[in-house]
Amino acid sequence: MSESRTALPWMVIRQDPNGNRYRVGRYATRAEAQGMAERLSGHRAGGAGAEGADGGAGERRYLVERLRRGDGDHA
Repeated sequence: MSESRTALPWMVIRQDPNGNRYRVGRYATRAEAQGMAERLSGHRAGGAGAEGADGGAGERRYLVERLRRGDGDHA
């Protein structure tokens, strides 16, 4: 069912120093996804509207991205 997929359009992506990317989770709102990215990276919410959060010392980076139609994630 694509209905459940469109209900969670925001993704948290972990990117390692080599550029490998892994989807960590999907969320209904950007705020939820950004909050999770900040928690995973160890940052406190500071009101910044950045699309991603650094993982510190270049180790891991957590990005917030919106799922778009045609990204291969829909049936």
